Amino acid sequence: MKPARPRPDTTPPAPLQGDGRIDVVVHCGFAVLMVASGVRYVMRHSPADNLWTMALAGAVCVLYAATALLARRSGAYSPARDRPGTQPTPWLPWTVALLGAWAVLVVAAPSFAWCSFAIFFLGRSALSGWSAYVAGGVTAAATAVGLFRMSDWTDVAMVLGPLAAAALLTLIYDKIERDAALQRRLLADVSQAQEQLAASERAAGIVAERERVSREIHDTVTQGLASSLLLLEAAQRSWPEASARDDLFKATDLLRHNLADTRSLVHELSAPGLETGPLAEALEHAARQYVESIAVHVTGDPRPVPPEVRHTLLRVTQSAAANIKLHAGARNASITLGYLPDAVTLDVYDDGRGFDPAAVPPPSAAGGYGLRAMRQRVHRLGGELSVESSPGEGTIIAAQLPLTGSSTGSNSSTGSATGSNSETKGSP
Repeated sequence: MKPARPRPDTTPPAPLQGDGRIDVVVHCGFAVLMVASGVRYVMRHSPADNLWTMALAGAVCVLYAATALLARRSGAYSPARDRPGTQPTPWLPWTVALLGAWAVLVVAAPSFAWCSFAIFFLGRSALSGWSAYVAGGVTAAATAVGLFRMSDWTDVAMVLGPLAAAALLTLIYDKIERDAALQRRLLADVSQAQEQLAASERAAGIVAERERVSREIHDTVTQGLASSLLLLEAAQRSWPEASARDDLFKATDLLRHNLADTRSLVHELSAPGLETGPLAEALEHAARQYVESIAVHVTGDPRPVPPEVRHTLLRVTQSAAANIKLHAGARNASITLGYLPDAVTLDVYDDGRGFDPAAVPPPSAAGGYGLRAMRQRVHRLGGELSVESSPGEGTIIAAQLPLTGSSTGSNSSTGSATGSNSETKGSP
């Protein structure tokens, strides 16, 4: 089920409301305009008029500073203030007092009308909902009355100008807030999608790792134990003949190799001879743990191959050789390693009893995982694996792996494919 989308009112604030640098510019602008307006008023009016007007201007400055400080400390810029049912803001009385004092000041002394812009932005930032619109309307109306009075009540433009400017600023401010809210929602969606993607990648990684470990266990531990069991059963049947002792020695040696592979798997170490030494020798070493007489042939010019390709070729060889020993009953077996310009091929052949590839049973507790594991390994690297076999005609398992990232892999020109009677006969 898709997680619920985070509520917009719990996301970070809009840039205009939360950006401290904008607040500083607005507050500094208010201070500069108040000083400039005060100087202009003092120079144009008598000392008697100056006293009360400047006292009121000082009160406006104090109320402005208190409102701005309380609003910031109390989280006026948090979107949580827009929630329905939110309690009245603690700085609301200060804002009301500021607007009242400002209205009286600008009507009595229109020289201070330029400060209306800072008052407007402070009201919109500190308040929300209908109260913010009321604050903007009061600021615009007081400014319009003050300027109209300054024109001796004759210039209608002094009334319409502040009102039009307030309407325009309100539309712009609302548009910025809507864009900011949309941006917050988009960021929340992106964050949610990233979390879901990370969770999916973790789940996919777990599945892939389980499949990898399953293949490793099948190609090392399971195959080795199955071969050792056959040797021990053969020794039991022929005991106390001399051949039984040879079977015991072989089983013991195979179990030692199996133990080494198990420790390597547990500690995430590479198989012996995989990272160093010629690839053909590594394949021969892996195959002769199961088929002692197997021959290895190399075609093309040998060259280094990526570690993951070496590892896959080794495991395919181990699985195919184990199946030859367990199921094929072959007299002869061989491995052909081929180097192409952009790929490497591997053919594992045996002249054993063969099987029908179309009748491969699904994997079960009795076995049947070998061929599937080989295909998974090869396909994971962009290669292809094919099987050619028929009852009584032996088996060829052929794998081709690309050596370049852009290669997708194709059937090798060697044509056929490797392997042993693999899982169709219940290989482990």
